[in-house]
Amino acid sequence: MAGSCDGSQSDRSSSFEQGIDNICEDSICPLTKQVMQDPVTLENGQTFEREAIEKWFKECTQNGKPLLCPITSKQLSITDLSPSIALRGTIEEWRARNGCLKLDIARQSLYLGNAEANILLALKNVREICKNIRSIKHRVRNPQLVRLVTDMLKSNSHEVRYKALQTLQVVVEEDEESKAIVAEGDTVPTIVKFLAKEPPKGREAAVSLLLELSKSELLCEKIGSVHGAILLLVDLISSKSENVSTVEKADLTLTNLERSEENVRKMASNGRLQPLLAKLLGGSPETKVSMASYLGELALNNDLKIVVAQIVGSCLIDLMGSHDMRGAALGALNNISSFEGSAKVLISTGILPALTKELFDVGPNQLPIRLKEVSATILANIVNIGYEFDKVPVGAHHQNLVSEDMMENLLLLISDSGPEIQGKLLEVLVGLTSCPNSVINVVSAIRNSDAIISLVQFVEVHDNDDLRLAAINLLHNISPHMSEELASVLRGTVGQLRDLVAIISESTTTTTEEQAAAAGLLAELPERDWGLTQKLLGEGAFEKIISKIILIRHEEIRGERCERTFLEGLVKILARITFAFNRETQAISFCIENNLASVFLDLLQSYSQDNIQIASVIALENLSRETKNLTKIPELPSYCVSIFSCMSKPPVVNVVCKIHQGICSLRDSFCLVEGQAVDKLVDLLDHENDKVVEPALAALSTLLEDSSEIEQAVQLIDQADGIRDLLDVLVENRTEVLRSRAVWLVERILRIEVLAREVAQVPRVIAALIDAFQNADVTTRQIAENALKHMDKVPNVSDIFPNIGSVSLVQLDDFVP
Repeated sequence: MAGSCDGSQSDRSSSFEQGIDNICEDSICPLTKQVMQDPVTLENGQTFEREAIEKWFKECTQNGKPLLCPITSKQLSITDLSPSIALRGTIEEWRARNGCLKLDIARQSLYLGNAEANILLALKNVREICKNIRSIKHRVRNPQLVRLVTDMLKSNSHEVRYKALQTLQVVVEEDEESKAIVAEGDTVPTIVKFLAKEPPKGREAAVSLLLELSKSELLCEKIGSVHGAILLLVDLISSKSENVSTVEKADLTLTNLERSEENVRKMASNGRLQPLLAKLLGGSPETKVSMASYLGELALNNDLKIVVAQIVGSCLIDLMGSHDMRGAALGALNNISSFEGSAKVLISTGILPALTKELFDVGPNQLPIRLKEVSATILANIVNIGYEFDKVPVGAHHQNLVSEDMMENLLLLISDSGPEIQGKLLEVLVGLTSCPNSVINVVSAIRNSDAIISLVQFVEVHDNDDLRLAAINLLHNISPHMSEELASVLRGTVGQLRDLVAIISESTTTTTEEQAAAAGLLAELPERDWGLTQKLLGEGAFEKIISKIILIRHEEIRGERCERTFLEGLVKILARITFAFNRETQAISFCIENNLASVFLDLLQSYSQDNIQIASVIALENLSRETKNLTKIPELPSYCVSIFSCMSKPPVVNVVCKIHQGICSLRDSFCLVEGQAVDKLVDLLDHENDKVVEPALAALSTLLEDSSEIEQAVQLIDQADGIRDLLDVLVENRTEVLRSRAVWLVERILRIEVLAREVAQVPRVIAALIDAFQNADVTTRQIAENALKHMDKVPNVSDIFPNIGSVSLVQLDDFVP
């Protein structure tokens, strides 16, 4: 305030508005000491700036002072303010005249070689003229002047560039012509570049200018077309280091740019999806098709797929019903259905009924082949998430996806379609058979429709890798449920089995999904099917499998995702040859020639995977059962005794196996003792997986058969600390199979008198044998009774079977020491 209500003048030095042309003193407000904008006159003829005198009167009233004239200090009777129209016109004429002169000077100062201070003054004058003198603003639109200001953006000075941005914002404000001039050439790209390279105040000035330019619909596409413009604006919005004003202006700029569909697509590509989704929900039919089409091509992370499914999933499903829009809608749904979370959202939104209708409908409105393939792909994406599809209705009669009629339609569509659709539909079946709740329905449908032969035939496809992979994956999934049927088909043909072997043995440095599935398929086929084993021998399959196992062991083949299942399948396939010994000596010869016992023992020692251990131990069990037939009984050589002792040669006697009482080896007779396998088998007895313990017990039992030296075998097991583990398996009684095998082994052990006396002192073992004697199957009960007899611990049968009478010699009360 230039003065106070008591009439005294302020001590602030006066500073008139700078001008080139002089102005009369009457144009200057006595209070503000500035050229007036809105002059008004009091009753005493004194003239002031309206805002200043009104503030003066307000302060006088607040301070309880009389209303005095600031100049005369005399009290005023009335405070009416009369506009001084003539003076205002004079002032505006001066300003216009002065502004024109300033603009002329500014033009002369705006060149890059000028001093920075001169350039900054010229830019300041341009800004002030645009803000204050509307009557001559058209002079600023002069293309030459606008271009001169624009050239200042090329200055090496941050301050000059900053002020040039501010000046251009004022120049183009609400002025379409000036905006068009600024947008010429490479000015817009330069402004965009400042978003990344200027200091914070420079970035804010650049955003402010872009915001003003973006108000012109004609410039929206130009701004959006600048490489990186939308990305930089999106980054500014998400930046935590930018000031609030910059963030807000960047957001408003993007909102303006949304008027261009191309900009909307670019925003979506850079993570700003909401504008695209909004146009998809509320745009014209043409816009909806455009947005859905782009959504189908857009790279989305999994979180965004869920968001999109939640916002526009229902809309896209509705668009599937429109002949002109369904292609774009299916493309978008295909994109967002590839993640488990978004697929579940789509299921809850009702996509399955719409998809199955599109796939199975026939007639004039049916989908073209290309779109049927997309529909099948979406369905494959969805079913591969492992959902409980037996609980999701998809038809008018409450059928679900695995209902009998749905499965029949699916299998029929596979047989009637081309390779591309067949591959996707097979992937649907792969997904359904991966779920325990639905695999039985699929298997039942395949059986009822006799489709197994046609499905196996896909293995021979060589010109469509995806189709063959899907078929092999499907066959792998159903093989545990249809092993007999699959074996019958493969046994009756040549091509499919040969192709599966070729896939498995393909020379690769990494394990492929197809190799793992093919190996898993063959591994599930009945191991005692001699006809199939013969065919595998004829194809050289076992030699190829051994080579693959060796390569994996030496880490020459890798593949983190599939290597485990591939190796499991290979070992199980290789083990099937050990089931053929009673049918063909060729199998035994093969095992000897390829040192198969050593291969399985090496696998057992090198891998902790349950399935590898199970298959390896089963194979070792089968091999060990042949040891008694392959052991060579040594013969004492016949020779003539010389009358001279020095002339006689003693017989050469090879080392005899303690268990088999002959010449044994791991390679030639599969002897577990000579292969030092007993310790490893004993180690498996405390495994948490019953399926591993079972074959380990069975393999150990081959050493205790009647044809073996039982006492020596028991000693070997005892040296490996196996007696205690065997007794633990018996006492734990985890499964009937384990109990039966453990009872058999314990009975053999108890034939050794000293061990029988020791075990007889263990109540838990006695109780376990009595429980087996009472509750196990007939054979195990008999063996358990024999075991108890070894310890003189047979219970009174009449206590167990009261209607039979007394048979045993010892009362049950005698069991507790």
